[in-house]
Amino acid sequence: MIPELGNFALILALLLALTQGTLPIIGAARGIPSWIALARPVVQGQFVFLAIAFGCLAYSFVNNDFSVMNVARNSNSELPIQYRIAASWGSHEGSLLLWVFMLSAWSVAVSVFSRHLPDEMVARVLGVMGLVSVGFILFLLVTSNPFDRLLPAALEGSDLNPLLQDPGMVIHPPMLYMGYVGFSVAFAFAIAALLSGQMDAAWARWSRPWTTVAWVFLTIGIMLGSWWAYYELGWGGWWFWDPVENASFLPWLVGTALVHSLAVTEKRGSFKSWTVLLAICAFSLSLLGTFLVRSGVLTSVHAFATDPARGIFILAFLVIVIGSSLLLFAWRAPKVGLGGKFDLVSRESMLLANNLLLMVAAGSVLLGTLYPLIMDSLDLGKISVGPPYFEAVFVPLMTPAIFLMGLGPLARWKQASLPELMLRLRWAFGVSVVTALLMPFVMGEWKPLVSFGLLLAFWIIATIFVSIRQRLHNSGQGGLFTKLARQSRSYYSMHLAHLGIAVFIIGVTLVNGYETEKDVRMEIGSTVTMGGYTFRFNGASPVSGPNYQAMRGDIDVLRNGEKIRVMQPEKRTYNASGMAMTEPAIDTGFLRDLYVAMGEPLEDGAWVVRVYHKPFVDWIWFGCLLMAFGGILAVTDRRYRLKVHNKHAENATVADDKRVASNPPRLSTGGKKA
Repeated sequence: MIPELGNFALILALLLALTQGTLPIIGAARGIPSWIALARPVVQGQFVFLAIAFGCLAYSFVNNDFSVMNVARNSNSELPIQYRIAASWGSHEGSLLLWVFMLSAWSVAVSVFSRHLPDEMVARVLGVMGLVSVGFILFLLVTSNPFDRLLPAALEGSDLNPLLQDPGMVIHPPMLYMGYVGFSVAFAFAIAALLSGQMDAAWARWSRPWTTVAWVFLTIGIMLGSWWAYYELGWGGWWFWDPVENASFLPWLVGTALVHSLAVTEKRGSFKSWTVLLAICAFSLSLLGTFLVRSGVLTSVHAFATDPARGIFILAFLVIVIGSSLLLFAWRAPKVGLGGKFDLVSRESMLLANNLLLMVAAGSVLLGTLYPLIMDSLDLGKISVGPPYFEAVFVPLMTPAIFLMGLGPLARWKQASLPELMLRLRWAFGVSVVTALLMPFVMGEWKPLVSFGLLLAFWIIATIFVSIRQRLHNSGQGGLFTKLARQSRSYYSMHLAHLGIAVFIIGVTLVNGYETEKDVRMEIGSTVTMGGYTFRFNGASPVSGPNYQAMRGDIDVLRNGEKIRVMQPEKRTYNASGMAMTEPAIDTGFLRDLYVAMGEPLEDGAWVVRVYHKPFVDWIWFGCLLMAFGGILAVTDRRYRLKVHNKHAENATVADDKRVASNPPRLSTGGKKA
């Protein structure tokens, strides 16, 4: 009865979502307090029933209930318990249930942590999230029910895809979905602002921490996916511009633009319409990414034809959500004022230029991802769009964006002086050029593209130092530590995230410029030398895992004739599916990774072995972590922790935001607010 209980909980959640998506919005429009007050309890009720539904599905997987079709197709009695739990979101149906469960969790978070906001605003925000939830739960119940029975029950399950039987894939999808779903909050705030007609600086301040948290989750999710691909797939790469990777990267690009645009709207009252459009685009791309990956269309464009109901529902839902929100935007946006004015050279103009570059980059990635699918679906031939296209388009777009990343924090709001900026940054530019020219010689060989990448990275680092030095100089009296403590967390968070970009660029540049790779035939006792290390093959022996059989290689790593490490890559064959998997061995270091993967067995105990030396590869993920920490630090800023305890104070804050937006503070020649 457990699956039936889960199905019943899903139906009750749908009814509550319908209530959440209609009555609070109507109540806010007509001024009916009792309907507005429904929003919070209904959201919490929906969360409870979706938690029950998800718990029932996880219970079915843990207990090997092969009478449930979803369990029979995606699990196996030999599967370790942690992967049985992860299998509950490893399928199309289970992942969509996780999606809608997380949407309800975000809705509860908004209902709990937004008690200081006007009730009408919260009712509209939760109502919009309720309407999105209705679409997803309907999709689950009508076309993708995770609780469908298989009668008679299967004696044994098919097995979870061996690629997903990994700790990284246990936490990667939930993190990614937390990011995807988190953008629904920014979307809901934007739609609520359009419905109310109050698109002032206040809604941007309310929306900003939620958007930042979603961006942090998405950053960590993408990082985990890249790291998993690196250590699990055995090809040694960390990004391949695969459509599944691009599906998560698109909302990240637009979300990054949104985070910066919200800052301008909150502080200066500018970009109001643009910020709303970015919020709509970020969530629309999250929906598109979710459905592209989970509809099967990336495996085959004819996946819709094999299951027309699912395909038509997906397309209809996308059209309704994106179309209705863009129509509402087209109707309301022209009535919004332009906000604070700014000159061509100012912090606002630089942030706007960066936003446009990020949006064009997202558009180019979207085109490269969808174009082959469209061509194939129209029977115009199969074409492949790979890394050469994306790198040729993406890198030139990001180069000016990174240059502006150094300029923006030093430019003044409203009006800046270009000669003054050049004077301040002459040393930063000189230091970054000299470092970029000299550092490749340290690596052993000078390469122009490596120097160019390092120039961008050290430009960011140098401008961060200049910005902090100038900020401390303008901080008034006190010692160094007093001045440092006086700065806001959001100021440090900005520089920490930008430093993460610089570290990421250093990692990408050096690993692409100097990595070495060899595919060699290795017999027992044979050696191969690479990057100052010698790898000696001692043979392979059979080992048994919980649900697989493997051949484990034994490879000594020597430096200057001394053994420093034993590496044990595996070639696994899974019992249930018979699928062969490569499990590489990686020796991780601060400045380099040694990476060894087993290929195919040859005669007389010999094997094909792939060996890599990858300098600075771990800096890629360290940079991503710095970006995420920057986002976390921004959310803990003082102004987001202050609660407004009464309506009068809230109204005063809103009025003050309107005053700032219409009459922004002027800057004195010293760069401080006059």
